[in-house]
Amino acid sequence: MKQICIIMAVYNGEHYLAEQIDSILKNNAQNVTLHIFNDHSQDQSQHIIEEYVQSYPGRIFGHYHHDNHGVIRNFLEGTQGMDADYYMFCDQDDVWLPHKIEHSLQAIEKLEADTADKPCVIFGDAQTVDQNLREIAPSFQRQSGYHTDALDPAHILMENKLIGCTIMFNRSLQQLLTDFPAEIRMHDWWIALIGSFFGKIAYLDEPLLLYRQHGGNVVGGTSFTAYLRNRMSHLSKQRNALYQTCAQARAFLQTYRDKLSPEQTSLLHNFATLPEINWFARRYRILHYRFLKSGVLRNLGVLLVI
Repeated sequence: MKQICIIMAVYNGEHYLAEQIDSILKNNAQNVTLHIFNDHSQDQSQHIIEEYVQSYPGRIFGHYHHDNHGVIRNFLEGTQGMDADYYMFCDQDDVWLPHKIEHSLQAIEKLEADTADKPCVIFGDAQTVDQNLREIAPSFQRQSGYHTDALDPAHILMENKLIGCTIMFNRSLQQLLTDFPAEIRMHDWWIALIGSFFGKIAYLDEPLLLYRQHGGNVVGGTSFTAYLRNRMSHLSKQRNALYQTCAQARAFLQTYRDKLSPEQTSLLHNFATLPEINWFARRYRILHYRFLKSGVLRNLGVLLVI
């Protein structure tokens, strides 16, 4: 039976933590272990974690950081030393639907059947809810306007479509999680880059969890119109974000240079060096290599600010 390891990152999560853990325990899947990494919380999170560890020995494990690692390192470093067939990430404040693990496992096993011994990752949708679990939108992906079929390296370099709390990835991908440079923008984006360049990504078109939105979210859902308003009102901020995305590509190239094909190396180099070329050359290169986001308006915004 395949072993599934869930990595939960916690920081001051006392308000919703027990509800999230309970929803995982209610999932209809076997051979699942939950590893909870408390990132130096200052509230009652550690007390809650210890109670669950004592109540579910061999199923729930607690890990405590004596300094703050941040969300990216907390997730990615959490995979290190974990011996499993599949890995999942879990936020501290959502609610997993009862079929989440089972359906994710079915999807990735189907993907692996077509991609033997390659890094594989699947991701799904989520129902966006408020802090009291009242529905805001039935689909995070449609609410955000993402094109979940554009998963090739050029698109993933420019835009991350994977919600970290919906993904499952296999051991082959986990074994490539060796270095975590400071330029990583988000943990799920790094996973997406590995899957896109070295293996395969698939989208599971169904909600897998209740994606809770509240004042403490590190990353949350937003409507497409709100996204556009924010981008247009903060153009310099968006230019900096795009250049940070280029820096992430440069770090990916440096980390995996010996595993990349010449074509992949060229693609990464052309994306990473966008800030170094002139105004006309940047726009030509974006269109030539199809370094694109989801939808015409997003791409017009890229061509405006890059």
